[in-house]
Amino acid sequence: MSTVQQPDPRDRPARLTVGVVGAGRVGPALAASLQLAGHRPVAVSGVSDASRRRAALLLPDVPLVRPAEVLERSDLVLLTVPDDVLPGLVEGLAETGAVRPGQLLVHTSGRYGTRVLDPALRAGALPLALHPAMTFTGTPVDVQRLAGCSFGVTAPEELRLAAEALVIEMGGEPEWIAEESRPLYHAALALGANHLVTLVAQSMELLRAAGVEAPDRMLGPLLGAALDNALRSGDAALTGPVARGDAGTVAAHVSELRRHAPQAVDGYLAMARATADRALAHGLLKPELAEDLLGVLSGETPGPPGTHGTEGDAG
Repeated sequence: MSTVQQPDPRDRPARLTVGVVGAGRVGPALAASLQLAGHRPVAVSGVSDASRRRAALLLPDVPLVRPAEVLERSDLVLLTVPDDVLPGLVEGLAETGAVRPGQLLVHTSGRYGTRVLDPALRAGALPLALHPAMTFTGTPVDVQRLAGCSFGVTAPEELRLAAEALVIEMGGEPEWIAEESRPLYHAALALGANHLVTLVAQSMELLRAAGVEAPDRMLGPLLGAALDNALRSGDAALTGPVARGDAGTVAAHVSELRRHAPQAVDGYLAMARATADRALAHGLLKPELAEDLLGVLSGETPGPPGTHGTEGDAG
């Protein structure tokens, strides 16, 4: 028999009716997660066929209605629309009188804190910014991935406990982000996650061009190890020809990319320069090897192989 102390239902926050404005990949998943915690999704708005399908998949039997009606029915409203749409949406909802005093209004934009909700605040809403640091697919797997997911949280001090409670109920971990730090926080996530997808997709394309039949199978263990090492050791995990100062190898890479994938050259050079700077700063790249390497990255031809002896790993 389990001896684990079960939470008393009386200790839970009051159960809320939940609405979603913008049935993209994020909103239905968060609402489904809140439903598992005992809250009740009651309305969702979505325009495209894809958004309607997502709502039907993750929130079956929840009616699709206009945004104003979502607010009318809901104690807690998730505004899950693109960043550039959010300010105009908030202003419009406030101007039309759709916002109710005491209503929790939550947006999931990484870019904004709670100031973007000021028009709704003036109408009496309670503003929260809860951004899940997760990539979403628009399928039920997203609900599972919220377990242990960090949320970038910005809220007025008096709503701090409410924000924490909602994140924890969704299985997440609240991480407090100052209002003025939201754009930097979001840029950091985009740099790591969004650009990673681009890099991996380019790498798979090049491997296919080189004759590799299953680039995903080849890259999986390598990228998994690289990610794990980077998270554990930071810059100390840097390996490869740039960190070693193998200017000739880097020059060969650039030459092949110009021939077979010219669209990838600028990205390769930019990342190689950033890698070289970090390797130099952390003592991984020897200064006497950096000159030839940086010359290659600026378009110069390297000297003959073996000019500088190198030590280190291959690959």
